Amino acid sequence: MTQPDNSRPAPDGETGDTVGRVHELAVLERIFPLLPSASAALLGPGDDAAVIAAPDGRFVVTTDMMVHGPDFRFAWSSGHDLGWKAAASNLADVAAMGARPTGLVVAIAATRDTPVTMLEEIATGLRDACAELAPGCGVVGGDMSVSDTFTLAITAFGDLEGRAPVTRSGARAGDVITLSGDAGRAATGLRLLFAEGVDAQGNPDRERAAALRARHPDTVGAQLAPRPPIGSGVAAAEGGATAMLDVSDGLALDARRIATASGVTLDLQRDLLGADPDTALRGGEDHALLATFPPDVAIPSGFRVIGRVMAGAGVTLDGTPIGGVLGWDPYEGWNGRTG
Repeated sequence: MTQPDNSRPAPDGETGDTVGRVHELAVLERIFPLLPSASAALLGPGDDAAVIAAPDGRFVVTTDMMVHGPDFRFAWSSGHDLGWKAAASNLADVAAMGARPTGLVVAIAATRDTPVTMLEEIATGLRDACAELAPGCGVVGGDMSVSDTFTLAITAFGDLEGRAPVTRSGARAGDVITLSGDAGRAATGLRLLFAEGVDAQGNPDRERAAALRARHPDTVGAQLAPRPPIGSGVAAAEGGATAMLDVSDGLALDARRIATASGVTLDLQRDLLGADPDTALRGGEDHALLATFPPDVAIPSGFRVIGRVMAGAGVTLDGTPIGGVLGWDPYEGWNGRTG
């Protein structure tokens, strides 16, 4: 079935229960049993606010939105994909601070014709992502509303467990640059979706996207349901990482953020960026962890060296400055994207 503007979230909206046909309590009664519980929750969903243990005395907090249109397409993503990706992107931000994820707060603004089964699928996606990527992390609360544009927003919390947070500003000349996770795989999947997961008019198409994903599960799957190395965040912090961030907007752009915050140059090495260095530099949404380490420490398992920190400012590739802004800007889309 072709969906010219992806306005309908699921094909069963005409016959099944929708958000506009059932009241909020009925929806919550169906969703709550599917959501993952958090081991750090002293008081979970049901009151005006949750209570989460913070033995360290500090906690990491981050938030991220997924808006239908700029961030996802219903013709391409299932409810399970949406829940999974929303959890993964926020868990990666917590991990990038060197913290262990402890809880998620979920807010959904759904269109009135959204099937309740779609919300159930989102809940199971959240559950499965937490179970695989961050065991012990779960949903501790949230909110629901209606909107003309489907929006899923998550706030994530993490425990530093007595460690100092790993920020973007600690890289020093002489450090090695490392990466844990993929670089460019999700962008390749997105390029395939725009090229082959559309109908003759260029509109996202559910059947074509499903067939494409079956042929290219690694790349298309990496875009729709990424699997970032969440556990590597704690390993990096314990291993002496001087700076770290989640690569969500492209390796070149996110490396520049560390360079700017630390007042150094990040020199990336092309032959260490994989088979497609250009896509690795431009492509985001793999949610890999980019980290720098002193030259005299053992690099934690799961990280690979991709360059070195130098004196100066900016990002270079084999010593040559990378000009312009390559990566994802939410107000402009992909900059410097090829294909």
